Amino acid sequence: MPTLSHPLPRSFYVRPTLDVARELVGKVLVHESLSGLTAGIVVEVEAYIGEDDPACHASTGFTRRNAPLYGPPGRAYVYLNYGVHHLVNVVTEREGLPAAVLLRAVEPLHGLDLMRRRRNSSAGPINDLCRGPGKLSQAFGISISQNREDFTGQRLYISDYGLIRQVTWTSRIGIRVGVSRRWRCYASNSLAVSLLLRAGL
Repeated sequence: MPTLSHPLPRSFYVRPTLDVARELVGKVLVHESLSGLTAGIVVEVEAYIGEDDPACHASTGFTRRNAPLYGPPGRAYVYLNYGVHHLVNVVTEREGLPAAVLLRAVEPLHGLDLMRRRRNSSAGPINDLCRGPGKLSQAFGISISQNREDFTGQRLYISDYGLIRQVTWTSRIGIRVGVSRRWRCYASNSLAVSLLLRAGL
């Protein structure tokens, strides 16, 4: 399958992180790897902004590990979470201001067989393939080797297909600090969202 569309320009990412997070919902994530092409609609994201955000990796200041957060915008920040799952973020804001949007879930569009092989899942609901940031990265074949990858390039990128999704904002999940900040944004009617709380969140 050919390239789905042009990648979003860098100017998309050089903006306030919450604006980028909101507008990423409904966009299409694409990874063109040697194994094949995978694509899906972004339906859940979380924002992490600045050194004063206790949940952001930059909260302790600049380090070799979190250096990608400080720019340039539009690059990938991929890290290994608890030594198990690779999580992929898109760096935002102007260079020097550490911020990013974590991609938490997508609705699979293309490359379903490849996603299933990567996830060792021959059965089960399609919407479960990329429900959660660890599953997403595994299904898309994203690892630490994509750290600093340019999202405006032709291998790992995000496209705009004009898909509009109604969204809900909630507190971020899976963290112990900074939970009061309602910086998790997801498509309200998506079955691929990683967690829907009973209280309507």
